[in-house]
Amino acid sequence: MTDTPNLALPYIFAAQAQKHVTHNEAIRALDCLVQLSVADRHLAAPPGSPADGERYLVAVAASGAWVGQSGRIAAFQDGAWAFYVPRDGWIVWVADENVALVYDGGAWSTLVGGAIAATTLGINGATADTTNRLAVTSPATLFNHAGNGHQVKVNKNAAGDTASFLYQTGFSGRAEIGLTGDDDFHFKVSANGSAWFEGIRIDRTNGRVSFPSGGAREILAANRTYYVRSDGSDSNAGLVNDAGGAFLTIQKALDVVATLDTATFSVTVQVGNGTWTEALVLKQPIGVGALTLRGDPTTPANVVLSRTSGTVLTNVCSVQWTVAGFQVTTTGSTNGVRARYGGTLITLGNMDFAACGGAHIMATEGGTIVNQSTNYTISGAAVRHWWAESQGMIIVSGRTITISGTPAFSGHFATGTLGGILSVFSNSFSGSATGQRYSATNNSVIFTNGGGASYLPGDTSGSATSGGQD
Repeated sequence: MTDTPNLALPYIFAAQAQKHVTHNEAIRALDCLVQLSVADRHLAAPPGSPADGERYLVAVAASGAWVGQSGRIAAFQDGAWAFYVPRDGWIVWVADENVALVYDGGAWSTLVGGAIAATTLGINGATADTTNRLAVTSPATLFNHAGNGHQVKVNKNAAGDTASFLYQTGFSGRAEIGLTGDDDFHFKVSANGSAWFEGIRIDRTNGRVSFPSGGAREILAANRTYYVRSDGSDSNAGLVNDAGGAFLTIQKALDVVATLDTATFSVTVQVGNGTWTEALVLKQPIGVGALTLRGDPTTPANVVLSRTSGTVLTNVCSVQWTVAGFQVTTTGSTNGVRARYGGTLITLGNMDFAACGGAHIMATEGGTIVNQSTNYTISGAAVRHWWAESQGMIIVSGRTITISGTPAFSGHFATGTLGGILSVFSNSFSGSATGQRYSATNNSVIFTNGGGASYLPGDTSGSATSGGQD
């Protein structure tokens, strides 16, 4: 080997005559190539009066003393031109342009333009790796405009991928914004880098803002149905009627409805077949849209609401709910459906009231239950069918109420007490029951519009005492 492998510097051999010639040749090469800087890169022929030590990057179509040297480094040394063949990775500073070039693949290109031979870059002591290929240690990072505006672009391959900004504490994620798993814009936070909560989502199709973790209410732009199934999950969104989309519990759906601004749009909670043992509380969203809790209006016995303690279904909100298509049954002293504290159930639609340990239907403490549009069935015994107390009101008129199996009412079919009001007129009862027909006490009213003492089901006369009226 006569030359060094990288810079091609000549070696001095043993017993070589005039060793200084070889040595000086190597020194001249080092003087040219170390901290390489050229005066110009656009000359194809040498300048007329070059200074000793001047260097140039020979342009294409070289001529004169530079013929055949295009792309090489030309150095004027000791009154003559010397030429050096570049190798991949060489970097040269072009003085008249204030730009750095890098040699790669047989050509020179601008270093600033991204033609960096390295696959990773760590700046100011930062450690880059195959995932974080550019790493910067700095108190701040500036991306400045070049004339007018400036854009920072984060591109992903497909909609299901992620393009985001991740904010960390101790290299553990705490906040993330961007396109995280779809093309909606997400704002997420985490306390530990593993469990994440989505605070804000902006829909890519219409720009609407939602708040998946709560906070501000979602404003509906169309009618909506939430689904509840025995194979669902309360971690689902509730918007698709399958195991991967529906809620597992009815109360989860009711709680989600309470977070909405319905505007003028209707919301329905559709409950699948099965027996549901939750103690349900209807809640109040914002808006004037109709609210419906629905089971199977054709066959209510397919969707059973059952409790052994506490009321099956309670409404304490002033907005009107329709509840339809359920069989209601309880044990102990538990009541079926109850409106209280000003709560309003506007309609009980096509229900089946089976055996109950308390009252089938109860309105108390200013609550109101109204049914003037839908027929229903009584298929089981109870202490009372209707019970209004403490300014509660039950209004059922013009309905056909089917009674099957001659159920017994151990208290009364209809009970009013403490100022309760029952307006139950023009109904048609199909079938019979046993027990006292009614009891009106303590300034309560049972209004049948002249229905008479035997109008209500039962086999024992009713009574009105202590200011009660029938």
